[in-house]
Amino acid sequence: MIVDCHTHVRSSSEVDASEHLAAVETVDACIILASPDDSHEVVNRKLSEYAARNQAKMVGFAVVDPTQDRIDEKSLQSQVEKFNLRGFVLYCSLCGFHPVHSRAMRFYAAVQEMGLPIFFHNSSHTLRAGAILEYAQPYLLDEVARTFPELKMVIGNMGVPFVEQTLSMVSKHEHVFADLTIRPGKVWQTYNIVVAAYERDVMDKLLFGSGFPLGNAGECIETLLGFNMLLADTQLPTVPRGSIRSVIERDSLDLLGIARATSE
Repeated sequence: MIVDCHTHVRSSSEVDASEHLAAVETVDACIILASPDDSHEVVNRKLSEYAARNQAKMVGFAVVDPTQDRIDEKSLQSQVEKFNLRGFVLYCSLCGFHPVHSRAMRFYAAVQEMGLPIFFHNSSHTLRAGAILEYAQPYLLDEVARTFPELKMVIGNMGVPFVEQTLSMVSKHEHVFADLTIRPGKVWQTYNIVVAAYERDVMDKLLFGSGFPLGNAGECIETLLGFNMLLADTQLPTVPRGSIRSVIERDSLDLLGIARATSE
């Protein structure tokens, strides 16, 4: 079972949809994260329509800004049922709210009660100049994880550049995971992240992701499986291939409590 836990679709156009379909052809399932670039109602509806056409393979996460959107459990449940989305994605840094803002904490309480996961998309990989970098620090989620220990959380992009904070978070909290989104052109970064995770004994908390359209699942898998070969003539530490394969083949949907849909 290979799940790409981090993909985006630029728009609902046929061209963008076909590119996304081609990119996830090599995986068994994928999570599509809605973006905050338009009205959240519009974005979530469009994502829902696209995912519904491929429901045996795709799972959509609704974008929410707890400081602006309705966050009571009834409203959230209505949105999930209306759009058939299976989790939420937050852009704390980009949207400019602290992860433990009082309204955000009420949002987490409702989501924990609903039994749905949250993906925190705060990495500096895609931050704009106006984003608030300090809100991207993974350690800020420690209070969230302590207050809501049953809430399943994913720290996107390994929390780059705050990777050590991410490793501490996934090591400390049972239901906090990290999205190992690969950049095929950044082999040294990938190497350092994977070695650090292996040495911290948290490889079982990493979920495979491509970050499409910034990456392609097939290329990302090849990068992960192949970086040890680049070290053959060096004294640098390596990571057992089996540990790397376990990340790629991990059933992230099962870990996040998401049941797979079946095609009619």
